[in-house]
Amino acid sequence: MSPDQMTPLARLSAYAAGQPIDRLPCVPIVGNTAARVIGAKVGAFRGNGRLIAKAQVAAYRLFNYDTIRIFTDLYTQAEAMGATVHYPEDETAYLAAPALKDISALHRLRPADPLKDGHLPHHLDAMRRAVDAVGSEVAVTGAVTCPFTNASFLVGAENLARLMMKDKGAVHKLCEITLETSLAYAEAIIDAGCTPSLTDAMSSMSVISPRQFREFSYPYLKLLIGYLHSRGKSVTLHICGKTSGIWEDMVAAGADCLSLDNDASLGEAKHAVGDRVRLMGNVHPSAIMLQGTPAEVRQATLKCLGQGHDNPKGFIVASGCSLPTETPFANIHAMLDAVREAGWPPRRE
Repeated sequence: MSPDQMTPLARLSAYAAGQPIDRLPCVPIVGNTAARVIGAKVGAFRGNGRLIAKAQVAAYRLFNYDTIRIFTDLYTQAEAMGATVHYPEDETAYLAAPALKDISALHRLRPADPLKDGHLPHHLDAMRRAVDAVGSEVAVTGAVTCPFTNASFLVGAENLARLMMKDKGAVHKLCEITLETSLAYAEAIIDAGCTPSLTDAMSSMSVISPRQFREFSYPYLKLLIGYLHSRGKSVTLHICGKTSGIWEDMVAAGADCLSLDNDASLGEAKHAVGDRVRLMGNVHPSAIMLQGTPAEVRQATLKCLGQGHDNPKGFIVASGCSLPTETPFANIHAMLDAVREAGWPPRRE
């Protein structure tokens, strides 16, 4: 396979300007798979910005994809606000207990300071180290958990669902506080030389209704995106699961690129909102990237490329969500090689 002819930064800049490129941008969303690249255990990332950066930079250099994303789990902001997070030795962290046992204690909740609370300072350290190492050639982003999703981690998803029915004011107050954390962390990420990348798993139609999204998630998402635009940053927004009923809202909130889960249809998204927003996705991270063969990865990648390459506002080939830790390296190479093989403009076959 021919090597790339452009750096990721040059490729993305030329693509945005409508200038010639060697291939479409491609982002297999490498999260904790990066630990395997340097032979580390996932649990070793805890409190270790140097190791996170080392792993992510090594993964980028191995696979040559188009964006580095500093990310270990969804709970870093919630933990910095008092939630309890469990860190297995060699698996992705998970929420052990929310910050609040009862919403009556909401008045005690405070926004996190990303420069000193929880593990946020270590993630910022990782971002700065990655920028120093390879920032001249590839964009480095920092994952920000959006306000509604972070709110669910602070009170628990089931409790939040009840509150949306019985105490809407408490939900809005909770989202206001989590918005402050998201804004502060986003500011720190930008100051570290990176671009915030937004993830909002609990805003999915697989979890809440479009009406609930518009009432409880959208207002705070729009304010967060507005801040990022004020800092001159374009915004990629990822919401897991089914999202077709909120695509218009995601665009109205200001997202510049929609990162689509494998549950979404690229073709439908292209026709619905592709004239207003870039699309990114959506090879299945588990069924294909983890469990498939390189040939199956190639086929799925080319299928996505065929569906999305002519999106009016542009397209990035990507996995539908973060890759499972044990994703075979051969499959990640297969995704990039398929995109290189297709070239630009992509060959009809």
